Amino acid sequence: MSDIIQLLPDHVANQIAAGEVVQRPASVVKELLENSIDAGATSIKLLIKDAGKTLIQVIDNGKGMSATDARMSFERHATSKIREAQDLFNLHTKGFRGEALASIAAIAHVELKTKQENDELGTTIKIEGSTVALQEPIATAKGTSIAVKNLFYNIPARRNFLKSDTVEMRHINDEFQRVAMAHSNVSFLLHHNNNEIYNLRENNLRKRIVALFGDKMNEKLVPIKEQTDIISINGFVVKPKFSKKKRGEQFFFVNQRFIKSAYLNHAVTSAFEGLLENGYYPSYFLYLTVPTDSIDINIHPTKTEIKFDNEKALYAILRATIKHSLGQYNVAPILDFDRDANLDTPYHYTKKEAVSTPSITVDPDFNPFKTEVSSRITTSKNEQTHYKKETANWEALYADIDILPEEKQQVFFENDDEVATKKTFQIQKKYLISTIKSGIVLINQSLAHQRILYEDFLANITVKEASSQQLLFPVNINFSKQDAEIIYHLKADLESAGFMFNEFTKNNIVVSGIPTSIIESQTTFILEQLVDDLKLEIPDASYSHFDVMAKSFAKSLAIKTGISLNQKEQENLVNNLFLCKEPTLSPFGKPIFKTFTLTEIDTIFNT
Repeated sequence: MSDIIQLLPDHVANQIAAGEVVQRPASVVKELLENSIDAGATSIKLLIKDAGKTLIQVIDNGKGMSATDARMSFERHATSKIREAQDLFNLHTKGFRGEALASIAAIAHVELKTKQENDELGTTIKIEGSTVALQEPIATAKGTSIAVKNLFYNIPARRNFLKSDTVEMRHINDEFQRVAMAHSNVSFLLHHNNNEIYNLRENNLRKRIVALFGDKMNEKLVPIKEQTDIISINGFVVKPKFSKKKRGEQFFFVNQRFIKSAYLNHAVTSAFEGLLENGYYPSYFLYLTVPTDSIDINIHPTKTEIKFDNEKALYAILRATIKHSLGQYNVAPILDFDRDANLDTPYHYTKKEAVSTPSITVDPDFNPFKTEVSSRITTSKNEQTHYKKETANWEALYADIDILPEEKQQVFFENDDEVATKKTFQIQKKYLISTIKSGIVLINQSLAHQRILYEDFLANITVKEASSQQLLFPVNINFSKQDAEIIYHLKADLESAGFMFNEFTKNNIVVSGIPTSIIESQTTFILEQLVDDLKLEIPDASYSHFDVMAKSFAKSLAIKTGISLNQKEQENLVNNLFLCKEPTLSPFGKPIFKTFTLTEIDTIFNT
């Protein structure tokens, strides 16, 4: 039998490595931005076209590379960050694997221009699918400019798996924000299709966060600061009253590297215990600095997970620090509502004043077994006595208990005829039971209402002409630049649904009219929920924005578990559900009801 194991060609190995390193355009953005940071850049420009599918270009003013280093940077396992294995546990840089540029060059057209400060000329290199097409000297500015064009041009299957431009740009925004937040001492510029998205100047951490997430973020932040032998904690948490039903604004940075850690997240959540409503999550921007030899970064290809040597100690310190700051800035409740006010020292009290000793008077004639008793209450100052008659012997308490009159019985017991006429019953303020000829139907009230609202919204948006109600006082909503851009792209669709807008800026949206099916107080919540749903990749090339909006509106406005419904509301909900085109499933594919036949019920009781 002939040998079948062979070495892969370099270009194939690079494409396989690219599958780990480059999952989407945002992966390229992350690697290139981190390379610029490692090069000591103080100014970084990121230029994007078509959500990175056509162009991703990063221009920095870092130290640049020599001609030899520029060529070597595209070789696999070529890096300036480490020399031996032990260096993996003493990392002070972002990149270290030495596969990023090689992987990117294997699946795109790459053009590099770089120059060191003391060199007269720089170097330009053009690579197409791991093949060097050109390398020559060039006159260029100090630093590095690298352009990645036609990503996945030679792997069409991977390119077809990319999402819509809106979704891919959202991922690029996420990576850009993470790097920008980790390095507030660096200025950043982000352009998409020649439109400026961010222009971040060198600033302190608080102003950098506000620049990324909107001006109103400033009033929401609570400073966090702690210094110990094993960890230094800096950053901010968001006040509990501004918490949201999403986990989006949760950022951990360890040694200026963005990470994800469910364990540390639990420490933060436990620090907010008792301060958040059910279903809401804390937002935070926390920067941890630990000794480099106490962490292992080399456990995940994207380097977003870290292994700590002393996780339990970090957990305790982080939780205690946040609880302390919430109390220090009067965010956590500090009033003791169970205290006895009589124990307070009067404001007029001074040491010179004599304190009178309260007197105690005992009634020597008190007998608890007498038929009629008196309780004596004496004031400590003038010893005036008051008497209070109590009831007769304890048997008298039960003397009047008898069969209740018929009109009072109705308060506690429903009439049999009334029960018989009921078509629906509510259980635990969550489910409805409706009777049918063959048995009963158990309905989830929230999912049923979602289906009804979804079909109603969809019909109003696409079939009928959506009606609007003008607001007497327009609603001003503050978004981050990223979220505001999402709403801006949906402006025409939202107007078709009945919304009216007065103003659109990078951080602010003024709503002057809303659909007649919603109320003014729900406006902000509905639009924020819509943005969250869009971020969760619900919209794709095969989905209509109208469908996404209808689903989001239905989820936001549907009655929730815990809402009590009267008999008429229950019956209307059941009747409207079965008038829907698809009453069996919610807009998100969950079953709405389950039918139990009499036979199935009899089986439960073995009858």
